[in-house]
Amino acid sequence: MINSLLERKIEKRPDKVRLQGRILFLTEDPELIKRQLAGEDLPWDTKNPANNPKLRDDISTDEITPAHYCFYFDETLGEIPYLGLKCGSVTPIGRGDVKRGGFVCAVSGKRRGKGSSREQSPYAEMCAGIRVVIAENIERIYKQNCQNLGVLTSTNFSLIDRIRAGEEIALAEFTAGEDEITRQVIEYGGLFPFNVARMQGKVFLPPIAASSGESAGEGARATRAMTLAEKIFARHMIGSNGGTDASVRPAERSEATLSVGVPSVKPGDTGFARADLRFSHEYVTPMAAIFFERYVGKDAKVNDPASILFFRDHLTFLDEVISEEKKKLGLLDLATQLKLKQQDFANKQGIRLHGELTDRKGSEGICHSIVLESYALPGQLNIGSDSHTPHVGAIGCIAFGIGTTDVFNSWITKDVRVKVPESVKVVIRGQKHPNVTAKDFILKILSLDYVRSGKALAKVMEYAGEAIEELSVDERATMTNMAAEIGGFTGIVAPDKKAVDFLVERRGMDRKKAESMIAGLYSDPGAEYAHVIELDAADITPMVATPGDPGNGKYIRELNTPVPVEIAYGGTCTAGKNEDMDMYALVLADALKHGKRVADSVEFYIQFGSQETRDYCQRRGYLDIFQKSGAHVIEPSCGACINAGPGVSTRPDQVVISAQNRNFPGRSGPGQMYLASPLTVAASAVAGYIVEYEPSEKKELMGV
Repeated sequence: MINSLLERKIEKRPDKVRLQGRILFLTEDPELIKRQLAGEDLPWDTKNPANNPKLRDDISTDEITPAHYCFYFDETLGEIPYLGLKCGSVTPIGRGDVKRGGFVCAVSGKRRGKGSSREQSPYAEMCAGIRVVIAENIERIYKQNCQNLGVLTSTNFSLIDRIRAGEEIALAEFTAGEDEITRQVIEYGGLFPFNVARMQGKVFLPPIAASSGESAGEGARATRAMTLAEKIFARHMIGSNGGTDASVRPAERSEATLSVGVPSVKPGDTGFARADLRFSHEYVTPMAAIFFERYVGKDAKVNDPASILFFRDHLTFLDEVISEEKKKLGLLDLATQLKLKQQDFANKQGIRLHGELTDRKGSEGICHSIVLESYALPGQLNIGSDSHTPHVGAIGCIAFGIGTTDVFNSWITKDVRVKVPESVKVVIRGQKHPNVTAKDFILKILSLDYVRSGKALAKVMEYAGEAIEELSVDERATMTNMAAEIGGFTGIVAPDKKAVDFLVERRGMDRKKAESMIAGLYSDPGAEYAHVIELDAADITPMVATPGDPGNGKYIRELNTPVPVEIAYGGTCTAGKNEDMDMYALVLADALKHGKRVADSVEFYIQFGSQETRDYCQRRGYLDIFQKSGAHVIEPSCGACINAGPGVSTRPDQVVISAQNRNFPGRSGPGQMYLASPLTVAASAVAGYIVEYEPSEKKELMGV
């Protein structure tokens, strides 16, 4: 407990707000956006929506704040919002346009704020004057980041007329339908003031046990059937004396007075969950550190530094690809400042930093790779400053991405605000084809109408069925990792013998200890799901996601004409694991055996997710195979996936096939990016165009 916060004066915001300013409609038509930036107020018929221009759907945080501009971590971000927004092939919004336009509200269509958990996006909007965001539906992390900062959000388009008229609007309009805690976060104007009020005993936290139909008394037992995710949440939710027990004076509250764990939970229950592990990387740590020093104190200490990890994994190779224009803007220098600020804060606070290598260029590893290899355990609850934090759900823990404000608040409270999500069960039955991987499974799931329409937003994706059970932990991590692209809360697979083997073989853990960890970690018979998706593995053949969105999935055999590629990229947290390397090596060794190598027209980059994976490749002889086949090998880093390393495109007409997780416009350069499995990426690098992988032996048999 940081005692100075107990004396700080905290008040709620007024119960009515007047939003004075213009409304920016983010339409598909770039000319309409340009006219608004020039001073024209676009007419909008809230009673007859069909009369209005089409709003942009699927606006990602990459488009709100392109990655390079996230090197800023102060109010300069107010110059940046929507610089990457694409309308057709046009990016109509320039630096400073939104701020100069006097806009107080921004309106868009479905799935606003998808993708990265970067809080720089709503912070940039806020610093540009945007006070309210209206959209048909809003992605979980982006919405929570808005609430944490004090930016209002709504799906009620009738507010447009009232904002334009300059009316006072009851704050209750923005809290309607929200849970009790979210309502109070909005009323206090953000997560930090709410948490200070919480420490002071001024807020109301609904008792979890009571809302689940359970007695909170001693010896109470759970009676409802729970999903795996609900069981883990129940273990970690802070009980009703967690900051609200009137018998405990605020000054006397401490770790010892908090009860962690409740008999059961159900979807919709709200509260705070104790985190086993909290981590962040150099894109987020500096901004969180500045918030911490500004709002808590320069000499304040974080709560339990031993359970916090920092990573230098995103920008290690930035200098190799950043343009001269961006260098002149000082962005490379800013990126260096991110590294130094994180390093300084880690030293000051005694926090473990997985940083850069000292003997060669590169990093120890990508945060998700290292957390899976070395830290996460079945049944844990982990939070990280990255939307792909669900990666470690592969061994049966709940892990989810949070924004900057959540990060710095967790340094104070060691917990995180949670509304227990509904679960979607994805059952993949049968046996997969030999050339089909977990990446093909997830691209198929992403292409389904249920996901594309936003119905899976903020839900736990629980993967099950024979085809999932056959996957290794590395392959399961591809499924859980890309729950982020679904817009899900997290992804998880029930831990089994394969999870135990992983802990024993990769961590050196005692087998009996590992087996004891997975006890009870399964969904109960009769557990309730919001939806069940059932697929037959036999129906799924190798897939790609065509440029623009990971949801643009189609079978490779449905591509009408050959698609030549110039760049093939295998790496990132999603596809830089040991088993991914097995796949690249399998294809390339097969090619070498038949006198082939990477096509002359293709640059093929293979980037390790961690030093552990690099060492694995060295032991298996893969480095020799990669070198002989003409692939470029790169030390660990996020790299090309975030436009910050070798493998990025440089021209709009350049075609890339990548095993990474996202192909949003501009995310990895201006080119046309197709997403695919490691097998498909390697096979396409050899062929020179997008192709399914088929072992040579099979081809020879077919020829005979």
